[in-house]
Amino acid sequence: MDQLEQLKQITTVVADTGDIDAIRSFKPVDATTNPSLLLKASQDEKYAPLLDKARSYARQLGGSDAEILANMSDYLAVLIGREILDIIPGRISTEVDARLSFDTRATVEKAKRLIDLYAQQGIDSSRVLIKMASTWEGIEAARQLEKEGIQCNLTLLFGFSQAQACADAGVYLISPFVGRILDWHKAREPNADFAGSNDPGVQSVSRIYRYYKTHGYNTVVMGASFRNIGEIQALAGCDRLTISPALLKELSEVDQPLERRLSPQASQDADAKSVLAESGFRWAMNGDAMATEKLAEGIRNFAKDQVTLEQLLSQ
Repeated sequence: MDQLEQLKQITTVVADTGDIDAIRSFKPVDATTNPSLLLKASQDEKYAPLLDKARSYARQLGGSDAEILANMSDYLAVLIGREILDIIPGRISTEVDARLSFDTRATVEKAKRLIDLYAQQGIDSSRVLIKMASTWEGIEAARQLEKEGIQCNLTLLFGFSQAQACADAGVYLISPFVGRILDWHKAREPNADFAGSNDPGVQSVSRIYRYYKTHGYNTVVMGASFRNIGEIQALAGCDRLTISPALLKELSEVDQPLERRLSPQASQDADAKSVLAESGFRWAMNGDAMATEKLAEGIRNFAKDQVTLEQLLSQ
């Protein structure tokens, strides 16, 4: 049995792509998209009919140029999400516009808009997770949405304080980033050994996992943003892992036994349970240069790709 099949026995495998062919090939339970993945998918000719539908839908609704573009991109995200849901048994994660990352009210409104669009496609909210950045405002939006029955996936999560705040808010799922944490540390210590359990991204996700299991939080931990299969192997047993098609393929070609590294029963954590108020959250983030820089960079890059996607749709 290859390592991908072994991994599926202990971890829920999620496809980190908007490529429907790749999802059909690797048969994940869930899938997740973001503006960068949607932009990549939209540049593939086979998605042209969906772009045309999105343009037609938004132009029929009318409104200002900004409103038409927003409706186009929202509808396209939902159309691609619906296509993916036709071939997976689980859920699709659809992301809120990154430019709303510091606006709680607007994030809540956008989330409800996406859920409504899915409902128009005959998709129940139980099959959708709304993704948003793990800013304080995003976490507060998720707190409100979760209370209203809309479950959320908090992304661009790099720091332990973000994970603490998400759990306290009752967030359904978090996506702590592994590879981008590694990128930050490698840029500063290019000669250091970051293989396997030495990987700072692996260490971060493992710490969060242990904290949640030790203190009885129900929030799902889904490791994301992998640079190599060694990171995935080091997190085998994590609740969920969202993996790119290239790394899914690489795992499927490895026939060696896969050791389980994380399990709820074996979790012992040195971090005492702590509830962060806004001031404590912001102070902790201020003290974590990596988390602060990577969160800001991630928001900027997603916003840039969102703008590029809108330019593509407006043609």
